[in-house]
Amino acid sequence: MQTSKFFTAETIFDNVTAITGLAGEKCFLIQGREKALLIDALTGVGSLKAFVRELTDLPVQLVNTHGHVDHCGANFEYGQCWIHPADIALMYEHGDPEMRWGFASSMGAKSARPEDVIPPCPVKTFPVYDGDIFDLGGVKLEAIGVPGHTFGTIVLLDRDRRIVYSGDACNANTLLFLPGSTTIEEYKESLLHFKAFQPAFDGMFGGHGPGPVPNTLIDEALLLCDEIMAGTDDQAQGESVGRPCLYAREKDQFFRRKDGGIANIAYSKDMIFRKS
Repeated sequence: MQTSKFFTAETIFDNVTAITGLAGEKCFLIQGREKALLIDALTGVGSLKAFVRELTDLPVQLVNTHGHVDHCGANFEYGQCWIHPADIALMYEHGDPEMRWGFASSMGAKSARPEDVIPPCPVKTFPVYDGDIFDLGGVKLEAIGVPGHTFGTIVLLDRDRRIVYSGDACNANTLLFLPGSTTIEEYKESLLHFKAFQPAFDGMFGGHGPGPVPNTLIDEALLLCDEIMAGTDDQAQGESVGRPCLYAREKDQFFRRKDGGIANIAYSKDMIFRKS
């Protein structure tokens, strides 16, 4: 394990390092023979680019699973990234230093200061779409589109490792009530597309919390979508990122489902069905 004031790095495979930021957010550095791929870019508190330089001498490509504040911070250090076009505007909106500092400090980043936030700048963006391949030399990552949490959400599949790097696409606290989220109905369609790849992987490393989680998380989330649309879910009152919402399953303060399941969806009643 390698640590700095801002980051902690942990080897999860011989060529894969999980990096955790001060807010508990995670990104993943995958190394091939020719180059490395950095999946997500944390909140941008402290220099992730400098930390990554200590981990690899390879040229690094940066790809975002989506454009939220805790996944695109180091975009403004690298000056370029691969991101789905639907999330480019979101990336710039969430590049605001006050927003990024507010997120980090609200999540307990006590050792940092506002001046540690990487300032925004223009970022050269390259589009990434469902089916695109990142070939690192002996290691390939395949993009799968899973719109839901944001319209531009993707995940990255490593068929050889049988692992998906899933960002916030499907987890124990999938937020589907934010500006830029899809409806539950549209998210179910995305999950069905994601499920078509289920035989190719066993687990998922997400952008928060421990991992990997089993691929059956997709099936749990699909069931929750059906229940939300039918009005038979728990409709538990909750709050996330300062906004009121409903949770499909009752949970405790650590986002653990009280019925023992893993997947959960936070939503609002006006974002269940596709808008006409």
